[in-house]
Amino acid sequence: MIQITRTIALDEAELREEFIRASGPGGQNVNKVESAVQLRFNVLESPSLPEPVRQRLIVLAGKRLAGSGDLVIAARRFRTQERNRADALEKLIELIREAARPPQPPRRATRPTYASKLRRLDGKKQRGSVKSMRGKPGED
Repeated sequence: MIQITRTIALDEAELREEFIRASGPGGQNVNKVESAVQLRFNVLESPSLPEPVRQRLIVLAGKRLAGSGDLVIAARRFRTQERNRADALEKLIELIREAARPPQPPRRATRPTYASKLRRLDGKKQRGSVKSMRGKPGED
């Protein structure tokens, strides 16, 4: 079991890993070795996720969510397969933790105070007087 939060734990059987060749520079290593990792986790069918977390995770996943409900996380930052596997798992854990945080309550709209309105208008008057002094002398 992979512990995400105090209440959420993923079974390792829910994760699927595919190894692919990484793109970019690296010469012979990158052309021969399948060091990049694609981690797949089915968000829609996972029994480990509570429904509110599942809904927030679907929104957070964005383009990483495939049509089948798989969340696809690619990791190709490191040269070795082991480090890329750990990197992909860490990305998944962080994404689920972010989805597990409840959303903040919406901001209550307030009106500006009378004193703040006066300060704003006073600042505008001062700025206007500075700009009016910039003209040529005797011009009105």
